[in-house]
Amino acid sequence: MPDVTTEASHPLYVPLRPEPFPTAPMPAPPIPAPPVPTAPFRAGPVPAAPFRAGPVPAPAAPAAPVPALRLPPDRLRDAVLVGAGAVALLWGVQARPSARLDALFATGAHLTGLLAGYGVLVLLLLMARVPAVEHGVGADRLARWHALGGRYVLGLIGAHALLALCGYAVHTHTDLVTATGDLLAYGAIAAATAGTALFAAVGITSARAVRSRVRHETWRAVHLGALLAAALGFVHQLAGPDLAGSLLTRWLWSMAHGTVAVLLLWYRLVVPVRAALRHDLRVVEVRDEGPGVVSVLVRGRGVARLCAEPGQFFRWRFLRRGLWATALPFSLSAPVRDDTLRITVKALGDHTRRIRRLRPGTRVLASGPFGALTAHRRTRRKVLLLAGGVGITPMRALFETLPGGPGDVTLLYRASNESGLVLREELEAIARERQAALHFLLGRSDDSYDPLAPRALRDLVPDLAAHDVYLCGPPAMAKAATANLIRAGVPASRIHSEDFDHA
Repeated sequence: MPDVTTEASHPLYVPLRPEPFPTAPMPAPPIPAPPVPTAPFRAGPVPAAPFRAGPVPAPAAPAAPVPALRLPPDRLRDAVLVGAGAVALLWGVQARPSARLDALFATGAHLTGLLAGYGVLVLLLLMARVPAVEHGVGADRLARWHALGGRYVLGLIGAHALLALCGYAVHTHTDLVTATGDLLAYGAIAAATAGTALFAAVGITSARAVRSRVRHETWRAVHLGALLAAALGFVHQLAGPDLAGSLLTRWLWSMAHGTVAVLLLWYRLVVPVRAALRHDLRVVEVRDEGPGVVSVLVRGRGVARLCAEPGQFFRWRFLRRGLWATALPFSLSAPVRDDTLRITVKALGDHTRRIRRLRPGTRVLASGPFGALTAHRRTRRKVLLLAGGVGITPMRALFETLPGGPGDVTLLYRASNESGLVLREELEAIARERQAALHFLLGRSDDSYDPLAPRALRDLVPDLAAHDVYLCGPPAMAKAATANLIRAGVPASRIHSEDFDHA
């Protein structure tokens, strides 16, 4: 191996000594009883029995850390489906069978309206950043579910509006245009129409063809309009026949909306503001790591209380001109040490290019930690970390901290050339310290030889199928690598990844 610079210039990020893979705890050695104290001779009566030392109680074991609460994805999915079933049951109990055309339209409008209202609640809950949900499901999966659910909800809203309009037109023997004008005269229906327009704007700006052409700040502002749309929809639902006829139903529906509103307000506003005041995070250094890549060191008070795990990320907002309006997700590129957090950022747009011009002392708002790409997903002794490009950042933190002996942890790092290897010196130092395997896979993505092909992966990692795999990289690379890993014999359940384009 050629001579490389060690991490001596990075005093906060010296690799840890390798730890053995955890096994059954060893019994504590017995604690000898202390010697019996001897008192000076004193004249007096002889004691009835000699003094005997009683048993010495063992010291109390230190309190075990409370594990983070995590809601598994399957349980969240089951809970959402159960809730949808309860809403359908509510509709079924109140439905009145009829063969009249207007009644059929109205019955369909009631069902689609209730399901649409419930779907909006679920979408808001998925994006409320509740820690148990974020840490158990993962931010990227939540974002994908949110995007998929949004399509269904928009379809239900459209079906509800069309069925209600047709039912009213048939009932009043008018045409659709006249029926539309009549319905908009009702305040609750006018509110619902405005909410529908806002939801449509959210759906349009989220379409892949449009999203790439819209600035992030614009997209975010339009999405905030969904909160107003949900409130307008709630007003419409309370006035509808499905809720107005039962005090209990109105109370339950209101409680569900109130609970989601509190979660949104607490975790997206109160918690970040409280954390900013408590930890007082500020930039202490911006360090060049390579062409277009910088590491930002952020220090504060009591940062350990954030309980950030290697592999997780924060949403960072730097309070300086050109950066304060946007919070973007960046992974921790090293474990938390000395109340210091570190991220490593590649300049890919205007926002990330401005980060390299940050000055020490800049105040930072960081919400999090988020993400489920952590050690708790591990199910096997051996682990393969697979990174592409700047996706090395969470892998670097895991490479240092995942427990294991020599040969238990392997890192494969894919890049187009040597200049694209971020944090290379640190990775090599960690590999030497832990006696872990490290392979740099260089070459363009359109080269004839694919180092991530199934056979190439098996050559690099002979017992690949016995590994857990952690994966982070550009979406195209991650998708291809996942397919190749499955073809190489790794079960999909043991491939752990997060796509930060959706986080």
